[in-house]
Amino acid sequence: MVDLSIKGKTVLIAGGAKNLGGLIARDLAEHGAKAIAIHYHSAASKAEADATVAAVKAAGAQAEAFQADLTQPGAVAKLFADAKSAFGAPDIAINTVGKVLKKPIADTTDEEFDSMFAINTKVAYQFIREAGKHLADNGKLLTLVTSLLGAYTPFYSTYAGSKVAVEHFTRAASKEYGARGISVNAIGPGPMDTPFFYGQEGADAVAYHKTAAALSPFSKTGLTDIEDIAPYVRFIVSEGWWMTGQTILVNGGYTTK
Repeated sequence: MVDLSIKGKTVLIAGGAKNLGGLIARDLAEHGAKAIAIHYHSAASKAEADATVAAVKAAGAQAEAFQADLTQPGAVAKLFADAKSAFGAPDIAINTVGKVLKKPIADTTDEEFDSMFAINTKVAYQFIREAGKHLADNGKLLTLVTSLLGAYTPFYSTYAGSKVAVEHFTRAASKEYGARGISVNAIGPGPMDTPFFYGQEGADAVAYHKTAAALSPFSKTGLTDIEDIAPYVRFIVSEGWWMTGQTILVNGGYTTK
């Protein structure tokens, strides 16, 4: 019988220091997680990682922050090994790491293309691969993608293009890991009210996105708020275990597939 509770579970969150990753860490701690390994990228986000660790501990869970540039050779494998050494085999692994670029295809450099696919595609693949090696039986694996996978739009070719591969990684892994009771899914939020979004958008685009979703009038920002996504993440990695191999767009009616 699959244990559907968050209580007593060990969690690894890549990109867990801030924004949605940080909220997920705090939310799972508040719902009974035993221990949370929080990855952050660099010294620039150390203070936020430390604050999230403190919040998780205050909620009653164990926590430790792990710094790593996951694009470096062996870094994803080391992150799983370090988290496992600290807290035991993770029951839940969540990858929120990503990079966005809004740029016409004709203006996109090879260096930008390589960087986007290194972070959004290669790291995601390695995270799914290492999760298959290290997750406990009946574990849950979730990757953050984007609702642009359901959009017909210019300028996001490398962002959506580098994330769409994760859809098939997810399907394949769900088949391969299912014999161990592991469910594998991806979740695609709409444009979120975080610095990740605003850094790429001009004022006109921001104004459009704030009105583009069917439920925009009922959102505090008009955008997808991180508080809208965290409950879905919690559901997918607990009671939602029977759903596997899926990419779910959660965006208030911003786009659909």
